[in-house]
Amino acid sequence: MDNKGFISAEYIFSLFIIIIIACSILFYSESIINSSFNIEDNVVHRLILDEVSGKISQVNSNGVGYSKHIELPSDKGYFEITVDKSKLTIEYEGKKGETFLPLLNVDSKYKLVSGRSYCITKSDEGKIVIS
Repeated sequence: MDNKGFISAEYIFSLFIIIIIACSILFYSESIINSSFNIEDNVVHRLILDEVSGKISQVNSNGVGYSKHIELPSDKGYFEITVDKSKLTIEYEGKKGETFLPLLNVDSKYKLVSGRSYCITKSDEGKIVIS
């Protein structure tokens, strides 16, 4: 502003540039925060899938009659884990993740739901049974 109270064009232009830079920084930081939440959610569900596959592998590698109990968490949202032949698939919020378990002899196709507990047992025939 000058002595008479008028705002110069340079002042208005610099104020406009500062507002544009501030808005672009806000949008950029919002996208970074959203992607970090998405990565965290994916990692949490991947860890759950790895834990289940580890327990199934432990039961599979031990002798007949060996069993393990597993409790799926309910505080991570609703998800389903499908155990089918040599593959585990987790489905949550429209997303899907898979892991493979070689040499797995599963009795039938199972669906494991979050918030429940299951018993994984190796039967007399050498098959994995989840109840």
